[in-house]
Amino acid sequence: MAKRAARSVHVEPSSGNAFADLGLADAAALNTKVRLAAEINRLIKDRRLTQVSAAECLEVSQPKISALKNYKLDGFSVERLMSLLLALGQDVEIRISPGDEPLGRDGKQSPPGPAVALQ
Repeated sequence: MAKRAARSVHVEPSSGNAFADLGLADAAALNTKVRLAAEINRLIKDRRLTQVSAAECLEVSQPKISALKNYKLDGFSVERLMSLLLALGQDVEIRISPGDEPLGRDGKQSPPGPAVALQ
């Protein structure tokens, strides 16, 4: 059997936000939406709710629950996802801490922006 030559593979550490690592402009918002959706999906699964019963509980349509389950989040704002968590009996805490870089003269901050932790 032939031996394979050892190859060096460059591995770049993650920033903790896959969307930022991919260079997407709205990486912080996308990361926040996915984290909120993951928690909503976990709660729905843990409570063994069907899509229909979850929709009734959350006062949304069943197709919205399907989109949420499949992480098709274009139709959801961060605020809407937080309100769904509240409807599921969860507390949502927003913590703001200083970012790595100060704001520039134009009032814009370089990505990834201020750290916001959702707990």
